[in-house]
Amino acid sequence: MTDSTIQWQHSHDFGVDNSQNTNKVKIVFWLTTVIMILEIAVGTWSGSMALLADGWHMGTHSAAFLIAIFAYSYAKKHANNKSFSFGTGKVNYLGGFTSAIALGIVALMMVVESIQRLVEPQNIQFNEAIIVAFIGLVVNVVSAFILKDDHHHHHHEEHSSHYHDHNMKAAYLHVLADTLTSVLAMVALLIGKYIGLVWMDPVMGIVGAMVIFHWSFGLIKDSSTVLLDKSVDISTLEKISTAMNEKNTVINDIHVWKIANSHQAAILSVSSETPLGINEYKKILMEYLPKVSHASVEIEVR
Repeated sequence: MTDSTIQWQHSHDFGVDNSQNTNKVKIVFWLTTVIMILEIAVGTWSGSMALLADGWHMGTHSAAFLIAIFAYSYAKKHANNKSFSFGTGKVNYLGGFTSAIALGIVALMMVVESIQRLVEPQNIQFNEAIIVAFIGLVVNVVSAFILKDDHHHHHHEEHSSHYHDHNMKAAYLHVLADTLTSVLAMVALLIGKYIGLVWMDPVMGIVGAMVIFHWSFGLIKDSSTVLLDKSVDISTLEKISTAMNEKNTVINDIHVWKIANSHQAAILSVSSETPLGINEYKKILMEYLPKVSHASVEIEVR
């Protein structure tokens, strides 16, 4: 029996049409990648650690955009693949977790290189480095405008309990972080050229690395909780338990976990002398877990 012959009513396709978002991310990806290569090349040639750090920082987000593009493509391609028990919603988080580890290693390398340049200062070609840093800043601002409207659109939908695209929100924040490190590089180069504080350049390299560390740690934390099927907060489970007790029902077991950006799954096992119908129990779950898209209920009569 092939996958195409397997039929059942409940769909595990928890995605939406992301073609428009994919195109926007692709544009920003290519803009970021071109400037990343330029900044790393000129940063290495000119001796500017701040510019090099900004280039690597843009590289981390370029990788994040590439992961987002892959996630959109893979999730769409396998949306109805029955081999995935709860769909392909976790592809984004798996890619993000892997990327975050690599980004942490890059940030560590940047810190080591910056410290070495603090101990042994190198000559910097300020004029060329400043020009490239400025170009990088302009590209970051343009990229932010490309993603801005979509970000705010989904931000509004989030408060309306509609679908909200985690990839696009993350991409927008990544571009803002890139803009920050571009500004830091510009400041370091200008101070080095006009005031003579050359040591500011590797210091800004360390600051840029810290920004990457912070983003990397946050991404590891967010993605790992989903990959490890972390449940909802205890207070929500207590509220569900209280609601069940009011219906003369005891919870034997309950599992709630995230299966996609705005979707959760729940397995509930209850016992009661006068049990309600399955749909009634699901209705109680939905009151406290509005994002549950897949719910299984097991009822035991005492």
